[in-house]
Amino acid sequence: MNPLLTPFGTAPFSRIKNEHFMPAFRQAMENARKEIDDITNSEEEPTFENTIEALEFSGQHLERIASLFFNLNSAETNDTIQKIAQEVSPLLSEFNNDITLNEKLFRRVKNVFENKDKYPLTAEQYTLLDKKYKNFSRNGANLNEEEKKRLRKIDATLATLKLKFGENLLKETNKYEMHLTNEDDLDGLPESAKDAAAQLAKNKGKKGWLITLDYPSYIPFMKYARNRELRKELSMAFGSKGFHNDELDNQANVLQIANLRHERANLLGYKSHANFILEERMAETPEKVYEFLKELLIKAKPAAKQEFKELSEFAKALDGIEQLQSWDGSFYSEKLKQKRFNLDDEKLKPYFKLENVIEGVFMITERLYGLSFEEVFDVDKYHPEVKTYKIYDSDNKFVSLFYADFHPREGKRAGAWMTSFKPQFILNNKNERPQISIVCNFTKPTESKPSLLTFNEVTTLFHEFGHALHGILANTIYPSLSGTSVYWDFVELPSQILENWCYEKEALEVFARHYETEEPIPMSFVDSIKKSATFQEGMATMRQLSFGFLDMAWHAADPSGISDVKQHEVKAFEDTLLYPNNPETCMSVSFAHIFQGGYSAGYYSYKWAEVLDADAFDYFKEKGLFNREVAEKFRDDILSKGGTEKPMVLYKRFRGREPKIEALLERAGLIKKTA
Repeated sequence: MNPLLTPFGTAPFSRIKNEHFMPAFRQAMENARKEIDDITNSEEEPTFENTIEALEFSGQHLERIASLFFNLNSAETNDTIQKIAQEVSPLLSEFNNDITLNEKLFRRVKNVFENKDKYPLTAEQYTLLDKKYKNFSRNGANLNEEEKKRLRKIDATLATLKLKFGENLLKETNKYEMHLTNEDDLDGLPESAKDAAAQLAKNKGKKGWLITLDYPSYIPFMKYARNRELRKELSMAFGSKGFHNDELDNQANVLQIANLRHERANLLGYKSHANFILEERMAETPEKVYEFLKELLIKAKPAAKQEFKELSEFAKALDGIEQLQSWDGSFYSEKLKQKRFNLDDEKLKPYFKLENVIEGVFMITERLYGLSFEEVFDVDKYHPEVKTYKIYDSDNKFVSLFYADFHPREGKRAGAWMTSFKPQFILNNKNERPQISIVCNFTKPTESKPSLLTFNEVTTLFHEFGHALHGILANTIYPSLSGTSVYWDFVELPSQILENWCYEKEALEVFARHYETEEPIPMSFVDSIKKSATFQEGMATMRQLSFGFLDMAWHAADPSGISDVKQHEVKAFEDTLLYPNNPETCMSVSFAHIFQGGYSAGYYSYKWAEVLDADAFDYFKEKGLFNREVAEKFRDDILSKGGTEKPMVLYKRFRGREPKIEALLERAGLIKKTA
């Protein structure tokens, strides 16, 4: 019996075998096609209910299998799963094209769209209708047969290329190891990082210490290791992933993806991929994105250059470094931060035991939104390390199931993300509650210490949990408008706003206590955290802007003339470069956000959402960090509404006005705070 082909509440991970996936996908696609055929071939006059709503709730079984499978491919993959992904991705792409290129079905959708004034639609229903119509028109419904055929080919190829890009990165990450047998090479590393490196070596049957390209291993070494040559080696390995002209090289994949995206946009009548993407974003056009990035660049560049000059002088005075290189940045920044604020991640880490930080984010959420969390042990999991929780509201009603997966493994891709195994929606008067997950890569506990987080990892956990709240508190009728199904430059608001509580005394007092003594974090540390919030913010802003410019360089113009990936990247970085360019490294070939994930022509959205979150958090600060009235407005106007209305409409309903960029510039210390 295939567990994926029988109805399931939570994902039946322990009963699923790899050989179950393809038969389940094929059967679910066949069933979904029948549902689509029933809508298409209906002899009834097209209406919102029998066409738009029916389309929205079709293929739900297929959606669940796909979300389960692709989540595994990110968090617990292996060679077999990757092969299945390569096989099924073009089939799913073809299936989606079969819907959006179905002329008869499009005629029904178009009929409802053109006669929308006949129907008394709610704001959410109008948004769904608009979304469904655009899903057809923006994906080739108006093309001729030859053009539709080409579109299908492009989409199938892109689906495969994106997977290949990600697989190459994962293999590159897993294959590199820096095996150290001389303890002097670890000079400067804190004991926790040494213990973790020793544990890694022991796990692989080796003596000494292992440093890898996984963040919990890579970042401490780059931040603390005194051996400059080893920092350089590790930095070069990290920066050259997918750039070795071998079977794992991603240069050809990058060029192909960029060119196919551009061709696809042209086919659909758009000037560029960015024009196509941004039509459905708050920013609307590439010109507005460039204007936004350049406005921030003007404000950040003088500060960034001054900060870089100070850092260079500091490194020269300390160690005689004549030219600061990229592998020096974290090391000397950490030293300068310690000197300026008496703030050291290693001093802070004992106060950020993972379990305490989890408890903290739960307690803060409870104070804001009245949620409570109960860890449960009877929910099937895809790996023993995964934790599961049931979430209830203040009336003790079940709100969501929550999965949390915190540590790196060989089958898990790098970084941190939020996802879902089931969206929230209302069907047949039943509010189906969501199943939400966050996946991170934090330092594992060792034999002598629990998992202790850096402050950056604390903010990462809060960030991903902010995304999770967007899914957990969703309360919409339609699944495609639920939770994080919003404009891409709005999706980071719930995640980034929650990070703000990490810097506040009132919030830190809730959870930051020493893992051995239970003593609360000293107020001097809290003051230092607060003061250091703007440390090198100019440089940090420049870094984010550089990624935004690189993204637009790939997607806002015709890429057909690009033959050298590295040279194109160097040109894109011209205005934001601080460290000397290194010809042996390349960002584009490992830029998974834009070539594998959903951020193509959208990386600017991190800074865009920072404007929103800084402005929104000002509202909390005005009324009180834990003010329930403001929290309820944020929940009711933003978190629960998903993509049911345009983001600016929702934001203005919450804030009473449009956001102001000054809130971000003031918080970053790039302009003086106005009275």
